[in-house]
Amino acid sequence: MAGLMGQIVLTVVSVACFFAAVLWGRSTRQHQRAWERTAREYGPDSDAAVLARAAFRKEMHATALYTALFFAAGAAAIVHRSPVVLVFVVLLIPVGLSVAFSRDFLRAARLSEERFSVERRAVEVLTQEQLAPRAWAARLAPEDLPDITGFDVGRVYQAGTGMMAGDFYDVFRLSPTRVAAVIGDVTGHGIEASITAFQAKYLLRVFLRQFRDPAQALEELNTQMSALERIEEFISLCVVVFDTEAGTLRFASAGHPAAWLWHDREVRPLRSTGPLLMLDPNGSFISREIPLDSHDLVLLYTDGLAEARNGNQLFGEERVANMLRRDPGVDPAVLCKSLLEAARDFASSALSDDVAILAIRRS
Repeated sequence: MAGLMGQIVLTVVSVACFFAAVLWGRSTRQHQRAWERTAREYGPDSDAAVLARAAFRKEMHATALYTALFFAAGAAAIVHRSPVVLVFVVLLIPVGLSVAFSRDFLRAARLSEERFSVERRAVEVLTQEQLAPRAWAARLAPEDLPDITGFDVGRVYQAGTGMMAGDFYDVFRLSPTRVAAVIGDVTGHGIEASITAFQAKYLLRVFLRQFRDPAQALEELNTQMSALERIEEFISLCVVVFDTEAGTLRFASAGHPAAWLWHDREVRPLRSTGPLLMLDPNGSFISREIPLDSHDLVLLYTDGLAEARNGNQLFGEERVANMLRRDPGVDPAVLCKSLLEAARDFASSALSDDVAILAIRRS
């Protein structure tokens, strides 16, 4: 009875090993084809071919092991003898294969480790490339602006389809009684436009502190940026300087879309007062001065807002102005978000251009 049970067990083991050998054999054949194809395309001594050959031989090793166990268990079941010695004898076949292929296995292991290192570095590079646009946007259009006593500031920024931003804005104090607000847009997309925007933003900070008139600051900025000789790049820019002591607002605009001012119970445009920056190194700019009262609000934006498109229709500057007219007392942050949402609702497709919106109210 015990002998019969042993025979049955060995038969079951033999059958199981047979099916395992068949499955591993199929896998071995597929790996062999992959190895042969890789060797033809990249050469038999290439890293890819070495790895493919090692994978094939490991599959073949497993196939040989299960085949040996199938024959050992089957033979033991047939001759009704203890399978121990026979199993160890048959196992010499996969053991011999392991010894024969050991050098290839070690080389494949080293290549796998090197490939892992390369892939890890590639992931790090891709991660940095993904983070770079965010880092640039944080410099050009920061989410957090400094608190400016006496002013309420709202802003919103949405990146377009490009990887890098070309729109920027800035709000900073020039003196205890003077505050500057800037918004700009560099033509094009990509790293070059972002670098130009970055340079323009921080050079303008210097020139606005050097020159009291924003038009003079724009002329100096235009001279410096034109010297870079980037013939395919232009900058539209609007700068507004609030003077709480004099009770005035002075602005200059280099070909930028009209900003809007809520003053004396009406909305009026602050239109361009000079050409695009980098268009003409000798371009001239003028500034205009307007009285500034408490609760006056200035709304600045880049052309991605006004040029949101629905078929042949543009969102347009007048729609921007009308939203300010409807609720001139709205919180600046709410106004910026509402404008962006309105442009999204208006557009027949996702906004493809960068959009920056800045609203400043004297409290």
